[in-house]
Amino acid sequence: MSETSPFTLAASAEMLYLDLPFTERVRRIADQGFQVEIWDWSAKDIDALAATGATFSSMTGYLTGDLTSPDGIDALLASARTSLAVTDRLNCPRLNLHGTGLDGKGLPVRPVETVTPAMWLTAADTLRRIAALGEEADRVFTLENLNLAVDHPGTPFARAADTLALARAVDSPHLRLNLDLYHAQIGEGNLIDLLGRALPYVGEIQVADVPGRCEPGTGEIHYPAIATALHDLGYTGVVGLESWARDDSDAALEAFRTAFTP
Repeated sequence: MSETSPFTLAASAEMLYLDLPFTERVRRIADQGFQVEIWDWSAKDIDALAATGATFSSMTGYLTGDLTSPDGIDALLASARTSLAVTDRLNCPRLNLHGTGLDGKGLPVRPVETVTPAMWLTAADTLRRIAALGEEADRVFTLENLNLAVDHPGTPFARAADTLALARAVDSPHLRLNLDLYHAQIGEGNLIDLLGRALPYVGEIQVADVPGRCEPGTGEIHYPAIATALHDLGYTGVVGLESWARDDSDAALEAFRTAFTP
């Protein structure tokens, strides 16, 4: 492996440099050579973000809705179309989805205790429609796994096993996984085995350490081993840092770069 990262590295402007205005966060991340990830675009100055010259790796691909209820599906598809228009302004290739809409605290707007077989079939059908929108626009929607134990209780289709099953069912290059290893470690563990099973359907990898959701080196996940496994598996795509900085955002980005530059 070379002295430069074999992956494309990105970082979330939602979780770093929190003392700065959002556009300045984007500039700081981009100036250090990283691509930039954002969440809800609807409250941001899109023209100002585009003017930074940053390369945007991903953004949230919906505003409201869910995968299974009739009104939720309509809302999801409508806001996905609106989000696609914003990707053109930012030249952003990936749009992120969850198993259901989340509120400002990351909790499901419609909590689900038990996911029924009918809900699975409906969710897969909805995601096929989402993938068709992505194909029309030449963009990729990514379905992110979440954890139920700490951050997102009550969210349907949350586990990595769930998102992988749905991606396999849809089997489209325009519906991939956003495989978040922070969430997977809390919910399922066995990360390197998970990477081997999921990688054919992965559109992006996201990382943070456990516990605390801070940068690599602050918790129990040995991210240099993860980087080596990804390289050995042939992955050359995006690895995104979606973490808080334990102390300093510059130091967090450097720790991330070091972990993924074996």
